[in-house]
Amino acid sequence: MALIGIMQGRLVPPTDNRIQCFPREHWADEFELGGRAGIDCIEWIYDLYGADVNPLASDAGLAQMKALIQKTGVQVLSICADYFMERPLVRASAGELAERLALFDWLLGRGALLGINRIVVPFVDASRIETDEEFEGVIVALQRILPMAERTGIEIHLETSLPPARFAALLDRLPHPLLKANYDSGNSSSLGYKPREEFAAYGKHVGSVHIKDRLLGGGTVPLGTGSADFPALIESLKAVGYAGDYILQVARGEPGDEVNWTRQNREFVMRNFIA
Repeated sequence: MALIGIMQGRLVPPTDNRIQCFPREHWADEFELGGRAGIDCIEWIYDLYGADVNPLASDAGLAQMKALIQKTGVQVLSICADYFMERPLVRASAGELAERLALFDWLLGRGALLGINRIVVPFVDASRIETDEEFEGVIVALQRILPMAERTGIEIHLETSLPPARFAALLDRLPHPLLKANYDSGNSSSLGYKPREEFAAYGKHVGSVHIKDRLLGGGTVPLGTGSADFPALIESLKAVGYAGDYILQVARGEPGDEVNWTRQNREFVMRNFIA
């Protein structure tokens, strides 16, 4: 059965009023809370905000994470590399790109020690691909990243705001078994993209799914209240035989009610995507 996970930070109150970031003070609490909510796994965040205290960065931290995984049964199978939102692989000088690729290589190594299977790399918002020059630059960067990924066997999942045909063109330029697409239902609905058109273009490359709902041209809202066409998405996922994870990246509920809110959103996925 497909696993249902959650984006890190969604099981505890927001940190510094941020919608999404590494929860510097409470990350260890999420394993027990995830177990109470019926969650199978946490998509770990590695971002600039929490880089200095992220347990991925130390052997003691990794050991603590492994102990919590063993104790609770809540796994960590993926990393969302939000670091590359603020230090993007586009619009970077040669020196900046070299530093960021070195960091990527290091992150792959740390992820391999933990036993993850994928790193999700965002090319949205501040790191979005806008021009043909940036498109080509991303291809060059990925050509340097893929040999790093081969050493660990960790997949690279791209989350982009590119139109369907353009995203397909990017993936087709880099045919590699470790390079896949991350499908984000909220981002797509905000941009007005249609699931059937997206999956016709690059559905065979989809390796992971973020579940959220957004208004057309707007922000994140509770599941089923925005512009996401979930029936079409469910049909499209079934058509390509998708068997991967579903990661909840949903709108936040009331602070302090995260476990109950997560249970409700988990039930939405169970009822609509897995049943």
